[in-house]
Amino acid sequence: MVSAGRNAQGTPVPEPEGFGSGLVDDAARRDAGLPDFDWSVLPEGVVRGEFQAPSGTLATIASGDPEHTRVLLIPGATGSKEDFVLMLPELAAAGYFVLSCDIAGQYESAQAGPENLDPPRPHYDYELFRDDLIAMLDAGEGDAHVVGYSFAATVAQLAFQQRPEKFRSLTLISCPPEPGQCFRGVRFIGWFSGWVNGRVGTALMIWGIRSNVARVAPKRLRFVKSRFAYTRRASVVDIIGLMQHTPDLRQLLAAAALPKLVAVGEHDLWPLALHRRFAQSIGAKIAVYRGGHSPSETSPYQISRDLIALFDGPAAA
Repeated sequence: MVSAGRNAQGTPVPEPEGFGSGLVDDAARRDAGLPDFDWSVLPEGVVRGEFQAPSGTLATIASGDPEHTRVLLIPGATGSKEDFVLMLPELAAAGYFVLSCDIAGQYESAQAGPENLDPPRPHYDYELFRDDLIAMLDAGEGDAHVVGYSFAATVAQLAFQQRPEKFRSLTLISCPPEPGQCFRGVRFIGWFSGWVNGRVGTALMIWGIRSNVARVAPKRLRFVKSRFAYTRRASVVDIIGLMQHTPDLRQLLAAAALPKLVAVGEHDLWPLALHRRFAQSIGAKIAVYRGGHSPSETSPYQISRDLIALFDGPAAA
C-alpha cells in the first residue's frame, strides 16, 4: 500500500483499509428501506435489565445466549441503549451475547452519578464512565468485543488502557478523531468552539437535537426528545466539558494487536479526512456509511454485517 499519512509517533503509515462499507448487498438494501418506527418498543428476543455499576444502577437491554462471547454496545451523550436496538438481534443471531446500557446520568440510568461513588465526587468525570465500563467487562467471564459510540468511544479507549486483557476487539463509532479540544475540527462551529464552555455547548447540542437539525424521522425524533425528560442536564454539561479535554491514546492503540474498527457516517460532525487520519494513526480498519453522526441508527444492518466480519476474522480468534 502507498503511505498516506503518519501515526502518533510521526511514522508513515498506509491508507486505512476500507471494510465492507462500499458493498451493495442485502444489508445495504435493508438499511435503505428502514421504516419510521417506535424506538421504545424492543424487538423480539431483546430483554430489559439492570446492572449495578460503581456509579449506580444502569438500565440495560440484552439479546442472545449469556454463555456466548459478549458484545458490549455503549452509547454516547444524550443517547441511550435503544440507539443499537436494531443491531442486537443481528449480532445475537450470529452467535453473540449482546448487551447495551444507558451510561450514567443518561435516560433510564439518570440516577447513576458521582454522588453514588465512594467517596462521592462533585462531577461526572472520565474515571466514572471508565470504571462503569470496566465493571461491566469484569462481570462476565473472559474478554468481550467492545463498541463505543461518540463520547463512549473515548471511554472505551480509556477502559482498554486499564484492562486490555478484557478486550477481544475495539470498535469506535463516530469517535472524536482529535485529542485535546476535539470540537475544533467540527464542521462550521470548530473555529469558535474553544470559547464555548460545557453549559453553552450543551445548550447548543440540545437545541440542535430538538430543532431536528439532523432531519430524523418523526417517531425517532419523538423518542429522542422524550429522553430529555429523564437525562440529567448536569451529566451532559460535564461530558461536553470532558470532550474539550479528549485524551490522546493513539500511541497505545497503534501498538495494540487486537482487531480495531473506526465506523463513521460520511456526513459526520467531523470531516471524513480527520476520521481517516485517526484510523491510520491507530492501525484500524475504517467503514464509512451513508448518513451522519449515528450510523448505528441509519445503517444498523451494514454496521452489524461489518462487526460480525471483524469479530469472526482470524485476528479476533
